[in-house]
Amino acid sequence: MDALDLLISDHNRTRGLFHRFDEAKEAGDHEQMEQLATELRSELEVHMAIEEEIFYPEVNELTAKVHDVVAESIEEHHEVKVVLGELVDLDVEDDAWLAKWTVVKENIEHHAGEEESELFPKVRSHTDAPQREALGRRLDDRKGELGAATLADRSDLTNDQVRALATEQQIPGRSKMSAEERRATVSPG
Repeated sequence: MDALDLLISDHNRTRGLFHRFDEAKEAGDHEQMEQLATELRSELEVHMAIEEEIFYPEVNELTAKVHDVVAESIEEHHEVKVVLGELVDLDVEDDAWLAKWTVVKENIEHHAGEEESELFPKVRSHTDAPQREALGRRLDDRKGELGAATLADRSDLTNDQVRALATEQQIPGRSKMSAEERRATVSPG
């Protein structure tokens, strides 16, 4: 899979998790919020790791604008990591816990939007499809090494199962995604 599409799939999976988190917050379901926070932490840690270890170094020198966005992205990751670290000692019923998750969500929404609108189009225009496919394989392999689901982990899911998971996980834009995009976006189980 194209590296940019793989990263966008990660973004959309995270957006779905945040949507479900917000619903649990509205319902006052602290247990569900805590469970989703655990999934979000894991998702964010793996995503930041693959971007910092593989993606950013690979694309950093494509253009000066790419370099600038990569430098800003690394700082945005740092901010999220600091807040995630502060969350470790807080209880789900503590007001600060919820406030910090709100800050994480806002930072991630901004970060993902900026990557998708500014960074990814520049990377796409300065690389070819085979380069992005090879980079996508490296990113997906690293996700597996870090204990996250890979594309292969989703390969046995039927299209009906993928559609059902995308609905259940509230993946944004799922109805407009190709079958491959939906499969890459859902959490397999």
